[in-house]
Amino acid sequence: MKERSILKNKYYLYLTEFFSGVSVMAVELGASRLLAPYFSSSQIVWTIIIGTIMIALALGNLWGGRTADRNPDPDRLYRRLLLAAVWIAAIPVLGKYIILGISGLLVLTISTHFLVIAAFCACMVIFVFPLFLLGTVTPSLVKYTVDSLEDNGKVVGTLGACNTIGSILGTFLPTFVTIPAVGTAVTFLLFSGILLVIGLAYFFSARTCWRTCLAAGILFVLCTLLGSRGGFAFWEKDLTYEGESVYNYLQVKETEDRTILSTNVLFGVQSVKMKQEGLTGMYYDYALAAPVMAGLHQGTAGRVLVLGNGTGTYARQCTRYFPQVQVSGVEIDDKITQLATRYFDLPETVDVTTYDGRAYLQAVDTQYDVIQVDAYQDITIPFQMSTVEFFALVRDHLAPGGVMVVNLNMHSDGEGSINQALCDTIASLFPYVSTVDVPGTTNRELFAAVDGDPVQWLAQRRAALPAGELRGQMERVSQGLIPYVGGAHILTDDKAPVELLGMRAIDDLIQQELAYYQEIYREEGLSGLLNRF
Repeated sequence: MKERSILKNKYYLYLTEFFSGVSVMAVELGASRLLAPYFSSSQIVWTIIIGTIMIALALGNLWGGRTADRNPDPDRLYRRLLLAAVWIAAIPVLGKYIILGISGLLVLTISTHFLVIAAFCACMVIFVFPLFLLGTVTPSLVKYTVDSLEDNGKVVGTLGACNTIGSILGTFLPTFVTIPAVGTAVTFLLFSGILLVIGLAYFFSARTCWRTCLAAGILFVLCTLLGSRGGFAFWEKDLTYEGESVYNYLQVKETEDRTILSTNVLFGVQSVKMKQEGLTGMYYDYALAAPVMAGLHQGTAGRVLVLGNGTGTYARQCTRYFPQVQVSGVEIDDKITQLATRYFDLPETVDVTTYDGRAYLQAVDTQYDVIQVDAYQDITIPFQMSTVEFFALVRDHLAPGGVMVVNLNMHSDGEGSINQALCDTIASLFPYVSTVDVPGTTNRELFAAVDGDPVQWLAQRRAALPAGELRGQMERVSQGLIPYVGGAHILTDDKAPVELLGMRAIDDLIQQELAYYQEIYREEGLSGLLNRF
């Protein structure tokens, strides 16, 4: 083994182990934020990230231990650290293009398990190699740190403790400090920069490998300059706002007639504000039937609660069409609420609480005439807001004659579908349940009540509305409502596989929307597909 003076300082070796642990966890959390705008942040995606990273680390441990025994050259370890640093720094530059390239290829060739396969392939290409290199650190350092068998247990234990403590720091810093403050791209650059400094310090002290150090430094600077530019939706040129919060990727976009908030690059609109006051043409218009069903259209004072307030689209519509009603919202992401005030004209009369929807219901005893549940997005369905225990809380917070309206954001039918599970769960608690599909969208609105049939309430009460757009909309809702008969697919706090059910619905949507293009690709190849555009 080469004699390097810096290796005689065990504190430097412990720092190497410490910052290796920091970087592994920082990359893991950064991976979740890099993938979330494209694949969601569901438990499925997290499982893929953790699984692939564990594979990379395990392989790195095995290979690192064998190479340390065969050729215990510390220069090789620190060259691997420099390579890992440069690779991690390149993730903000190339990662989004790799993700979209993989997604574009797979969406043309597969119809089932798209999210799982695409996310897994993206993780393998982007993250496995640098984390494999970091996995070689511990066995290599053991080789350089242990001097004798008398204290080898103490030394190895100290190395393990340094790695674990670093992992703890690398878990908390990105989530609570760097990602909210400076974003995912800069987070990758910060922690790759730490690895770079560790490697450069080694080679500078040994006065060797100057070209390697220079190349690594130049590449890091280039990645820093390029990686901090642009955003996740790099094809969008005129975004009003793009940023990140603790919970979400956030994008605000202006069109001629509306302002739109998206929390996912690939899965549509989360909230909207029409620049001309009126109906939105979206599911919010159908959800306005709930206050009419509850009799709030007659000038009666009442309370409306929105769980998943977003930027306040539904709250704003309720204050417009039912001005005497007190509207409250619950939104877990405080940054979305800030955007609601800044870009979406959230009325000051709407009281928004930053909290989880279920936890909020457990903390208050207020009863509401209407409770809207709008916390479901693509396959990111909070399981705790999909179970019989949750809907029992909603039922208990409804005033007499109250109505719950739930936005089921994916048309999915058939035995074992996500909508069947949600509807069966709700029907086990509410004797009156009905649904209506929103034309031109993937949304379905569900109305549920305890004291009477919402379908009959709407039929009786819509006639009292003045002639105009709201009355016309209520007639459309009334014509589309279908009573729902419950079944046995009940979701509970113990068992609610909403991610798997949601993934199945996404697969169905992809198959329906892209079947035509997939057939062209199979028959004529990429050239035939390009000729269609």
